[in-house]
Amino acid sequence: MLGTPTRLHLLALAAEGERDVSALAAGAGVSLTTASQHLSKLKLAGLISSRRDGRRQIYVVDDPHILTVVQQMFEHIAPDGSLAPDPVPGQD
Repeated sequence: MLGTPTRLHLLALAAEGERDVSALAAGAGVSLTTASQHLSKLKLAGLISSRRDGRRQIYVVDDPHILTVVQQMFEHIAPDGSLAPDPVPGQD
């Protein structure tokens, strides 16, 4: 489910806080249709939740376990997209 870069990007954005589909699409650099399709799959998998706010659908990652997984994944990715080296104990 998280092997698709677009889905991973949408999940990471939603993990930062509540956003509607247009904000998520803009943040991920995809169309509304593409974002909606990926968000539907993430929601069905239980990785993201949504609520209605008037006419807008608001998405968020509110499961602490999923938030931890997302955080740990990005801690192991270097800015160039490669795996980041493991931290040296005692050095921050």
